[in-house]
Amino acid sequence: MSHLTVISADASLLLCLMPACHLKQDVLVLYFPGSCVDTVIGLYGETIEVPCNNGINKPDGLIFTKWKYVKDDGSPGDLLVKQAQKDDATVSATDGYKSRVSIAANSSLLITQGSLVDQRVFTCMVVSLTNLEEHSVELKLGECVAESANPAANLIWMKNNQPLVDDGKTIIITSAITKDPVTGLSSTSSRLQYTASKEDAESQFTCTAKHVMGPDQVSAPETFPIHYPTEKVSLQVVSQSPIREGDDVTLKCQADGNPPPTSFNFNIKGKKVTVMDKDVYTLTGVTRADTGVYKCSLLDNDVMESTQMVTVSFLDVSLTPTGKVLKKHGEKLEVSLEKNASTEAKVTWIKDNHKLDKLPDFSNLTYSDAGLYVCDVSIEGIKHSLSFELTVEVIKKKLTEIVVVLQDETTYVNGKATYKLTVVPSKNLTVSCQVTNKLGHDMRDISVFSQKNEDGAEQAKVIVGVVVGLSLAAALVGLIYWICIKKTRQGSWKTGEKETGTSEESKKLEENNHKADV
Repeated sequence: MSHLTVISADASLLLCLMPACHLKQDVLVLYFPGSCVDTVIGLYGETIEVPCNNGINKPDGLIFTKWKYVKDDGSPGDLLVKQAQKDDATVSATDGYKSRVSIAANSSLLITQGSLVDQRVFTCMVVSLTNLEEHSVELKLGECVAESANPAANLIWMKNNQPLVDDGKTIIITSAITKDPVTGLSSTSSRLQYTASKEDAESQFTCTAKHVMGPDQVSAPETFPIHYPTEKVSLQVVSQSPIREGDDVTLKCQADGNPPPTSFNFNIKGKKVTVMDKDVYTLTGVTRADTGVYKCSLLDNDVMESTQMVTVSFLDVSLTPTGKVLKKHGEKLEVSLEKNASTEAKVTWIKDNHKLDKLPDFSNLTYSDAGLYVCDVSIEGIKHSLSFELTVEVIKKKLTEIVVVLQDETTYVNGKATYKLTVVPSKNLTVSCQVTNKLGHDMRDISVFSQKNEDGAEQAKVIVGVVVGLSLAAALVGLIYWICIKKTRQGSWKTGEKETGTSEESKKLEENNHKADV
C-alpha cells in the first residue's frame, strides 16, 4: 500500500494523497490509507499555502495559532506562533524553514519556494479560551500496485482518459515488479510524479491495470485540490449603468488564488476599510461627490490591488423663462438655458409638438413666434424637460374698402368685424370710424359729399385718404362701409390693400378676438 504524489507543471508541486490500487485474483482493489488527514497542492518553486482547518479558524476567544511539522527523522518541530492580539507571527523554526515560512491572514501556513522536501505532515494548532484543536495535512508519495498476478500486470497512468508518458521532466513514472518466492506470483507497482498547472484542478487521474487473462481494471478517478497563492486581484462595480445619484453601488473584490481569499481591504477614496469573511462593500445613496477611484487589495499584501473608476451621473438644468409668457408684437424675448452635467448633454427644442433645428430668434417677436416651447435636456439615463408658452399680442386695424349700399348691418366673420352704415346725406358731412380693443385704438375720418344729378336725385361720394367713389342709379344714397379688424398686434389702417400675415396668424387672431371686446 502506498500513496501518489503528483508534481505540477509550471514547476508546481502537488502535495496530495491518492488511493492505492491492488490487483488480486484478476480484480483491481482500491482503498484509502488510514493515515489520510487532508491534502494540499502547491506550485513548485512558488509559495505553497497550507490551510488551517480549510480556512475556518476563528473560534471565540482565540488566543494563538501555532504551526508545527514532522521532521525528516520523525520528530516534531515547531514552525511559528501567531498571537491573536498581535499583527506579526514569531518564527521558531531553526532549519531550512526558518526563512521560508509565514502565516496568512486566514491562518494558513505559507511556504515559499516549494519543493519535494516539503512532502510531509504539517499541523495547525488552534488554542482558544475554551478549546484546543489540531488540524493536520499529510503529504506523501503514492503508488499504484497490482498484486499476485501471473504473468505480471502492466500499470498505466491516465489523465482524463489519456495515457501519461514518462518524459523525464514533467512526467516521471517509476515502475517495479516483485515475485513472491513461495507462490511465484508477481506484483507490479508504479509511482507517478506529475508536473501540473492550475488547469489541472479539474483533471481526473486514474491507474489502469492490463493483464492477458482478463479485461482492464481501472481505479476510480481522482481529482486534486491544487492550492496556489493569489496572483491577481480584480475589482468589479456591481450596479446598474449608468450610476445615478441616489443609487446603491456594490464593489466586489475577487482573487484568483486557491483557496480564494475571503477578506479584503477596500480603499474608499483614500480611506482603508477592511471587510472580513466577505468580498463586497456597498456605497449607499451615492451622490456626485462619490465619483472617484476605488481600490481593493489582499489583507496581507496592499501592493496586489485592483482599481476601478466610479462615475456618478448627474444633470442640473435651469430655463428662463418658464410657464406662460406674454409679449407684444415687436418686443424682444431673452431665453436662457443653463446646464451642469457629468457628461456632454444633448439639447432638443420642440414647438407645438414639432422638433426644431434650433431655438428661433426672438429679438423682434411676430405673431408666428407664439406657441408652446419644450426644451429636452438629456444624458445617458437622465432626462429633464422644461417649457414655456409664448403668447404674442397684436392689434391689426384695416379699412379695406368703401362702398354705397342701402342697408345697415354689423358682422364678425373669420376674425373680421364689419360695420356697414347707410347714409343719405342732405349735405356734405364727415363720418368718423373708431376701432378699439384692449391693446389700443385707431380712428379714421370719412368725408361724404352730397350732389344732385340731372334728375334731381342725390349721389353720395366717399373719400378716405384716397377717394373711392361709388354711385347708384336708383337713388342718392351714401353708404359708408368699413371693416374693422380686431387682432392682437398694432398696425395702421390701409385702404385698397391686402391683409398681410400667415394663415397661422389669422387663425390664432380669430381665436383671440373671440375672447376680447372690440
